[in-house]
Amino acid sequence: MTMSSVGRPTQPQAAEGSAGHASLTGARALLQDEPLLFELGGWDKTGVDLPQAEFDASDLGDLVRAAPIGLPGLSEPETLRHYVRLSQKNHAIDLALYPLGSCTMKHNPRLNEKMARLPGFADLHPLAPAATAQGALALMDRLAHWLKTLTGMPAVAMSPKAGAHGELCGLLCIRAAHEAAGQGHRRRVLVPTSAHGTNPATAAFVGYSVQEIAQTTDGRVDLADLEAKLGPDVAAIMVTNPNTCGLFERDIVEIARVAHAHGAYFYCDGANFNAIVGRVRPGDLGVDAMHINLHKTFSTPHGGGGPGAGPVVLSDALAPFAPAPWVVHGSEGLSLAEHDTGFGRMTAFHGQMGMFVRAYAYMRSHGADGLRQVAEDAVLNANYIKARLSAAMTPAFPDGPCMHEALFDDSWLEGTGVTTLDFAKAMIDEGFHPMTMYFPLVVHGAMLIEPTETESRRELDRFCDALLALAQVAKAGDVQRFKGAPYLAPLRRLDETLAARKPKLAWRPEPTTVAPAPLAAE
Repeated sequence: MTMSSVGRPTQPQAAEGSAGHASLTGARALLQDEPLLFELGGWDKTGVDLPQAEFDASDLGDLVRAAPIGLPGLSEPETLRHYVRLSQKNHAIDLALYPLGSCTMKHNPRLNEKMARLPGFADLHPLAPAATAQGALALMDRLAHWLKTLTGMPAVAMSPKAGAHGELCGLLCIRAAHEAAGQGHRRRVLVPTSAHGTNPATAAFVGYSVQEIAQTTDGRVDLADLEAKLGPDVAAIMVTNPNTCGLFERDIVEIARVAHAHGAYFYCDGANFNAIVGRVRPGDLGVDAMHINLHKTFSTPHGGGGPGAGPVVLSDALAPFAPAPWVVHGSEGLSLAEHDTGFGRMTAFHGQMGMFVRAYAYMRSHGADGLRQVAEDAVLNANYIKARLSAAMTPAFPDGPCMHEALFDDSWLEGTGVTTLDFAKAMIDEGFHPMTMYFPLVVHGAMLIEPTETESRRELDRFCDALLALAQVAKAGDVQRFKGAPYLAPLRRLDETLAARKPKLAWRPEPTTVAPAPLAAE
């Protein structure tokens, strides 16, 4: 057995138990075996002492509980340990580089978290009188100002809760603008083949039909195909720039011009704004609407289904159709304009205050020069990875630099018996979350890597060393290392197709478990 350049064996580690090294408890040293909370027992106890009720429940009628509530009784140490053990089973940005392309899993500065936890922001109720929330409204106003400044756009809708929600907002503005101009017959939206899946899905949700725009061999929008498909029934085009292949659309100004010449609006997917923030203003490119994922560009938390924010900047033509509310300045200070305009409202309130605070703290701590450096470092890091890995892996578009993410195809794995999925599973054993796999669909066996601007060269080298070592093993013919991976994760490789088609969404007690009734566990 030889050692790789990252100090790990180049032969596959034995699966737990296959060589007599399985523990007696199911734990792996400090990594504890942990069942579901509902499987921990203790149904006949509680972790707290509650006083006897002063009154009986006779006045509740048939609302009185007829069976135990069905929650396991755990002490505080047991509960705390349960969630700490679960956290050890997950990869996290605080553990290592998170290379998901087009997801921008970057470090969340603790300064942002500290600011978001200030009582004036964290404890603020959305129905609080405006006179008691002047600081929060001022922060929203300043954040909106800088979003408009950075994009070169005159208006912004703050209430959308995420990227796809922002797409919905932008397309609803476009539909309202067309209808106001007597152009309601425009019911077709053009979307590149490499677009994020939410683009065509959102357009269809709004009621548009979707038609694909072809891609050139160098990974960009085919301008001739776009012009051929434009017509009097086209409402909008949706183009991501930089695009999902990690490339800047060189013809972006011309794309906007021909779209406008045919009476269509230009919606730009702002998912990759972190690659150009401080360097390029989308408004100067002819963009009419663009959502900004605050988690991707401005470091607010991402993933887990938690609170998000996707403000949408709008051109002069679309600004009158922006949804309420927005911050207005008056003689008595700041307030929210709550009256419906344009197509109405996106949400009940004004957006996600916690994300606004985090994004604004990130902007203020970086300043104008710092935000420009964000884009420069994101692009530099991606090109560094492309340069280091290109000798062993095949870039999907080798000519010229990439932007914020490096895209590889699977042609370098031909003849090895190893697939993109196998390679990604082996990365787990090396302590890294896999990159985005099989996306964009226009690249066969795609491996999309985005290091973000928050990774140091040392971390980039550690990541590249691991991938180069795995690539060497794959080409040497050690197929089993990949087909059986991951060996060292808390769980072995799962049947992902079966899990997707028949997910277990509810916990059911085993016959021997003493529990009052089946309970939802997720």
